[in-house]
Amino acid sequence: MAPDAISPHHTPPAVCVMDASGTVGSTLVGRLLLRGYTVHAAVQSHGEIQLLNGLSCDTQKLKIFHSDPFDYQSIMEALKGCSGLFYTFEPPPDQNSYDELMADVEVRAAHNVIEACAQTETIEKVVFTSSVTAVVWRDDRKSIPSDLDERHWTDINFSRKFKLWHAMSKTLAEKSAWALAMDRSVNMVSVNAGLLMSPDLTITHPYLKGAAEMYEDGVFVTVSVDFLVDAHICVFEDVSSYGRYLCFNHIINNNEDALKLAKMLAPSAPSPPQSCDQDMKMIQQRISNKKLNKLMVNFAGGPKDQMV
Repeated sequence: MAPDAISPHHTPPAVCVMDASGTVGSTLVGRLLLRGYTVHAAVQSHGEIQLLNGLSCDTQKLKIFHSDPFDYQSIMEALKGCSGLFYTFEPPPDQNSYDELMADVEVRAAHNVIEACAQTETIEKVVFTSSVTAVVWRDDRKSIPSDLDERHWTDINFSRKFKLWHAMSKTLAEKSAWALAMDRSVNMVSVNAGLLMSPDLTITHPYLKGAAEMYEDGVFVTVSVDFLVDAHICVFEDVSSYGRYLCFNHIINNNEDALKLAKMLAPSAPSPPQSCDQDMKMIQQRISNKKLNKLMVNFAGGPKDQMV
C-alpha cells in the first residue's frame, strides 16, 4: 500500500529522479507523485516507455527528460527548478555487465551529476544510491570486533585483487561523489542498498560475486523495492538525515533462506541434498542498519519488516 501523500512542505517541491527508467527509479517516481511532488524523471534512451508503462498513478505532475549522465547539459536541464535529486546509476545499454572499466564509467557519471547539482541553485539535498558492496569487502572484515555499518568502507585494492568489480565501482563512485559534494557544499546523503529483490534479478547480477563469502561472513543482505524507496524518501524529507545509511530488510544467514534464493536465481538447477545439521545452522549477523531504522521509526508508510 502506498504511503499517504505527506511532506514537510505544504506544497511538495519539484524533485528529479535519475535514472528514472530502472526498477528503483521508476518506483520512486510513482511514490513521489503519490506524495504530491512534481517529478522530473530523467531517463536514458528508450527509458520513457518503460517508465510510463510502470506507472499506475496520476502523471499530471510528471515531466520526462531525456538525460545522459555523460551529457552535462542534459543533466542541468533535468535539474532546473528542482529542490532535490534522487540519483541511481544504471549502466549504459551497451555496457550492461560490470568489469574493471565500469568503475571509470560510474565515477565519471557521479562526478558530472554532483557538479551539476552544485551549479543548480535550487538543489537542497541529493540522495545518492550506493551499495552494501561499498561497505563489506576488506581483508580484516572477519576480525572487526563490532558489526559492519556506515563507518566502514570496502578496500579498493582488495576488490581489484579478487575482481569484485561491482564493489570497486560502487566504492569509487560513492567516494568520488562524497569528495566533490563536500568540496562544493552539496548536501548529500547516501543510501547503501543490499541486494535488490526485483523481478528481473538473475544469477549473473554483479552484486552476487562473492555471495558465498558474504553469506559465511554474516553480511549477505537483501532489500525489497518498497523498503528501499521508502528509505530514499525518508532520508530526503527528514532534515536530520546525514552521511551514509545501510539499507536492507532481510539477511540471508541460514540454509533455508540460501536455498530459496538459489532456487529463485536458478530455477532449473537441482537442489543439493542437505543434512539436518545444515538445515538448523544459523550464521551470526555481522552487519547493522540501526541508523536507518532509527530514522524511519516515524516515517509514514514505513518501515516494513524492520531488521535491527
